[in-house]
Amino acid sequence: MNSGTLLKSRMIWASATLLVLCAAVPARAQGDRKLSMREAVGLALQNSRDLALARVQYTVALNQTAVDRSAFRPNLYTGSGYAYTSGFPSLGGSPPAAFQLNYNQDIFDPALKAQQQAAEEHAKSMKLEVDRTRDDVIVRAASAFLELAKVRHSLELLRAEQASAEKILQVTQERVQANQELSIEVTRSQLTAARIQERIIKLQGRDEALTQQIRNLTGIADGEAIAVQPEDPGFDIDLQDAQLLELGMQSDRDIQEAENDRRAHQRILHGAKLGYFGTLGVLGQYAILSNTNNYLEFYKKFERNNVAVGIQYTIPIFSAKTRAAITLAKSELSASEITLGNKRQQVRLDLQQKQRNVLELDATREVARLDLKLAQESLQLLQAKFDEGRANLRDIENARLDESDKWVAFLDADFARQRSQLTLLQATGQLAKVFQ
Repeated sequence: MNSGTLLKSRMIWASATLLVLCAAVPARAQGDRKLSMREAVGLALQNSRDLALARVQYTVALNQTAVDRSAFRPNLYTGSGYAYTSGFPSLGGSPPAAFQLNYNQDIFDPALKAQQQAAEEHAKSMKLEVDRTRDDVIVRAASAFLELAKVRHSLELLRAEQASAEKILQVTQERVQANQELSIEVTRSQLTAARIQERIIKLQGRDEALTQQIRNLTGIADGEAIAVQPEDPGFDIDLQDAQLLELGMQSDRDIQEAENDRRAHQRILHGAKLGYFGTLGVLGQYAILSNTNNYLEFYKKFERNNVAVGIQYTIPIFSAKTRAAITLAKSELSASEITLGNKRQQVRLDLQQKQRNVLELDATREVARLDLKLAQESLQLLQAKFDEGRANLRDIENARLDESDKWVAFLDADFARQRSQLTLLQATGQLAKVFQ
């Protein structure tokens, strides 16, 4: 294959990569584990311990609400016992019983009901925490995958640069020996080669770190090599800025948690105010009394089977605790309302900043793309001159070095833009739709 055909093939490959970052990632060994971005995200969601913990904590919150709700449902207790007494049988405040069955159920207890409702609002916040953790796992897995694809592509480009730098160094040494160049040019060429080697070593370290991170996220065995498969990320958002801002305000979990907290304090304040009306409960008792413990000495008539059913209504005449509870609930509600207002303001600013970041990084990517295109076109022109004998090998290799540098810069800019798009998708609640 001649140099013109090689350059044409290289240009076709370059154009394809401009469209999709991962499309130009070279295939790994045939025995490697081939992994797509969506597969990596799916495995990360299945294996995430953080997500499993968030789900367990949500279950705990739901169980706590069930405990608070149980006071307003029937509760039946039974038991038996024996005690020795000398004198009036008053142990426990009831006559001695061989068997006893008690029933109680709260019908109206505002403070207890408010506590139950506050626990329900807390459970809603724990559900939001599950969703937040899920999105965090998605972002970590997708970011690691995309960066690994970028790093491996950059390594291939830098290895090509290394080959060009070695050719330049060899030509320069030959020209110095022929007294056609100063010896300083050899040092300059060696410095270029050393810088390329330094970047390769750093990227190899980053490759190892990202590969291990993906293994940890997905549960892939340590001994199994990973090959990233080409895939269009599909992170573009076809919405106006105002729509994105509205979606972000509606779906932001910090705002939703603050709203849940405010509703919980509203419930508590309402329950505290209703505390002036007292409490109402249903009570019942069945007992088989015992005539032991001197019972007949104190009561003239003995009835072995006893049943008592009724209601108990407690009305507070003066309750300092109720007044203090209302004052506390009001102050806590005021604090939660201020917190909610601050959250809304901060989230709006953050969303606007994320939108600006996407626009800025998109512009940066376009500059990098055009810079790369210019380097490729310059290389093509220089190649034509070389074929005509009007350029030397060192000029060609220098142009290829410049093109490879522009490739790496474009890959960095493209990855930065994709990461900012991921962040915006997460902030606007659109992340799950992309990976569903």
